[in-house]
Amino acid sequence: MSLITLTGKQRRNLKALAHHLEPVVFVGKEGVTVGLTESIRKALHDHELVKVKFVNLKEQKKELSLLISEKTESTHVDILGHISIFFKSTKGKIKID
Repeated sequence: MSLITLTGKQRRNLKALAHHLEPVVFVGKEGVTVGLTESIRKALHDHELVKVKFVNLKEQKKELSLLISEKTESTHVDILGHISIFFKSTKGKIKID
């Protein structure tokens, strides 16, 4: 569940902005835990646009990405390889128009 629905253009713009970013949180064998969710929530608050890398559970990345989006109240932008991109406007730094 996303807070906002992105247009194709907005999604492309966010993917372009995320291109140079390194993953800030890594999903391991424990999956989506409370600690992982809080780490992503904090990263979204600080940066608005973050990458999350799936080190384990790679075959479940689509389902887990949707779960992360729901738990962090963020928008899932895309999955590239084993990395998911999430966006949540908290400070208005990133404009998606």
